[in-house]
Amino acid sequence: MDFKLSEDIKFLKDNVKRFVKEVVDPVAMEIEENDQIPEHIIEKSKEMGLFGLSIPEEYGGLGLSMVGKCAIYEELGKTHNGYTTLIGAHTGIGSVGIVELGTEEQKQRYLPKMATGEWIGAFALTEPSAGSNAAALKTTAVKKGDRYIINGSKHYITNAVEGHVFTVMAVTDSSKGTRGITSFIVEKGFPGFILGNVERKMGLRGSHSAEIFFDNLEVPVENVLGKEGEGYVNALKILANGRAGLAARNLGSCMRLLEYCMEYAQQREQFGKPIIEQQAIQHMLAEMSMLIEVLRSITYRVAWMTDQGMRVVKEAAIAKLFGSEVYNKIADLAVQIHGGLGYMKDYPIERYYRDARITKIYEGTSEIQRNIIANELKREYSLLEV
Repeated sequence: MDFKLSEDIKFLKDNVKRFVKEVVDPVAMEIEENDQIPEHIIEKSKEMGLFGLSIPEEYGGLGLSMVGKCAIYEELGKTHNGYTTLIGAHTGIGSVGIVELGTEEQKQRYLPKMATGEWIGAFALTEPSAGSNAAALKTTAVKKGDRYIINGSKHYITNAVEGHVFTVMAVTDSSKGTRGITSFIVEKGFPGFILGNVERKMGLRGSHSAEIFFDNLEVPVENVLGKEGEGYVNALKILANGRAGLAARNLGSCMRLLEYCMEYAQQREQFGKPIIEQQAIQHMLAEMSMLIEVLRSITYRVAWMTDQGMRVVKEAAIAKLFGSEVYNKIADLAVQIHGGLGYMKDYPIERYYRDARITKIYEGTSEIQRNIIANELKREYSLLEV
């Protein structure tokens, strides 16, 4: 396995690192208080090509490999997670479906504007009755001539407020179970698209999630993504693709928390010496470092396997599961090391602690990842000769 980064990726990684430190971090508290990412942050992100990480160069994007994307996500994870989520959801599940499954006409229509950030992407699967059980979708799509008529609703949709292009899953044949689900490319401007309530969340301030409703929304036949009846499989592919990227974002956040902890532990004195001299603190820091290095290895291994076109269903689930669990563990240790300061909203540790919690839920809960891993194990071992 070769995780070596090209000179172009190294250059972009260094630029993102500076951007995060010098431009995004100084307004992190402003994002937190206003629940809004400042426009100059968005515009600079567009200039840097960050909205086009996943989009091939022929459509105006950067066309990064998965290893390259993870290198950038790692740096983005070191700053305000609300901002990171806006970029990550767009370049991950918001656009990879069109990149990997779209027709040439679909790619020509959507990807150039998505690459520049003019159009933001979102992924609309979850419904009030269909969360982890994605097969229980109620949203329907009925074909009438050269169009499909979609009725139903989605909720907890990241980027719903800012989004222009939605990958939507709907039932086209209820008699076929999961084989009766189809994926569509839906534009916010289509008549019948209704933006519902913006949901108030524990964390990820600046990243907006909302309900969306479809009231006899008309979608052209040419906006079917992939083939009719393959929407469920498409959803699984799209979600699996994003898991290494999410692990990389978690990795970056964990690294930033370790940096905060190392700085604080060397400055804070108790019992006449810096707390880094206390064995209890040393053990916490050592555990953080160990978990980070294991997460790094898993993340980039899965990214490399993805780039090689290998099957990564189990490995991607492991990366997502481990990355989420590690981020939550390290955020908890960071609060403990900082003591009362870690609990205060005026210091970033408390923010990371709240933001970490969603990683065990969105894009497939930790329990679902364990199910996927177990199912893959059964498949693998059933192929072995007894």
